[in-house]
Amino acid sequence: MAQFIADFHIHSKYSRATSQEMDIPHLDRYARMKGIQLLGTADFTHPEWLRDLKENLEDCGNGLYKHGETHFILSAEVCNNFRKNHKGKRIHNIIFAPSFEIVDKINSELARFGKLASDGRPNLALPAKDLVKIILDISSDCMVVPAHAWTPWFSLFGANAGFDSIEECFEEETEHIYAIETGLSSDPAMNWRLSELDRFALISNSDSHSPSRIGREANVFDTELDYYEIMRAIKNKDKERFLFTVEFFPQEGKYHYDGHRKCNVRLSPGESIQNYDICPICGRKLTIGVMHRVETLADRPEGFVPEGAIPGVHLVPLEEIIAGALQKGVGTKAVEDLYSKLIDRLGTEFDILLNLSQDELVDGTPDRVLEGIMRVRQERIKAVPGYDGVYGEIHIFDETDEAEETQMSLF
Repeated sequence: MAQFIADFHIHSKYSRATSQEMDIPHLDRYARMKGIQLLGTADFTHPEWLRDLKENLEDCGNGLYKHGETHFILSAEVCNNFRKNHKGKRIHNIIFAPSFEIVDKINSELARFGKLASDGRPNLALPAKDLVKIILDISSDCMVVPAHAWTPWFSLFGANAGFDSIEECFEEETEHIYAIETGLSSDPAMNWRLSELDRFALISNSDSHSPSRIGREANVFDTELDYYEIMRAIKNKDKERFLFTVEFFPQEGKYHYDGHRKCNVRLSPGESIQNYDICPICGRKLTIGVMHRVETLADRPEGFVPEGAIPGVHLVPLEEIIAGALQKGVGTKAVEDLYSKLIDRLGTEFDILLNLSQDELVDGTPDRVLEGIMRVRQERIKAVPGYDGVYGEIHIFDETDEAEETQMSLF
């Protein structure tokens, strides 16, 4: 066995608002740069993407597939649109399956409830609990996980069209739910405040729509690269095999705080309550964010750590650290060039962010970039929380820091 990093939830180029580079060759390339050994295929419900998967992936014979150096696990996200107690509900769920044969059976069943070719993440006129029953009736080796469980829309606990408990959503099928995805705007510590979540594993994934963002959240395992071993580690919350999750600072997620984007209003839960959840500028209802929902449903104080909890490690993507160090934008040529040079010289992005010591990083890393990496590891950052679809800001370098000249001659 060996440690590996897995990002189970991404999207293909057949999903809305997704890069055309979200194809298997690009995913393999970026996974190698970042140090991700296992990716979710995503979108296996989409007929064209499923054809691409079958053409490009090699069966490993253990429930996983491979292209180049990257392993893939068959996964898809669906949107369950249904009514309960006379209220509309919209819940996103992730499906895992161990073979194309099983995927074909799943798609045949789900096609009865929606047009699978309409989007990589199809809308299904199907209650979430019925989805679980259909999937597990096809194969008990499959797993269904509520996606980004706290975001205001399309999620289990979301303020809009969500539920106040897992049992309320899945009813008798709750016993077959073993994990939830925390989403970018929450982290394990926030979820630990709800005692009802103690038995569930907390997984974290990028939900990426472009290859450069895969791995911004991820999971670290110490098992064989084997579908059944991975599912067993998740179902059992096995701390010896499911080691930790890689997390955004949750403030960076675009629904962490409450707010109203059109009016540039960002409010903490307490401030929203004082304003009766109404925008103080225009008088319309605020978008209630993740922190507010956690505060509403929590039965434990902040800082509580339950027995058996699998920890999370907060990171900032390397490109963002470089951008802050150079005082340039992410995606600019200067940032991309330095990113490539660091990867070529030092190894994968996760090696740089997680594994290499400061002494190992010194040779070849500009001082200010190295300082940024160390500050992130020590969580010495300042955060401006995201709200109503606006990503938050993580400030690694204080505005009062004296800018240092980056010695590009090192390269």
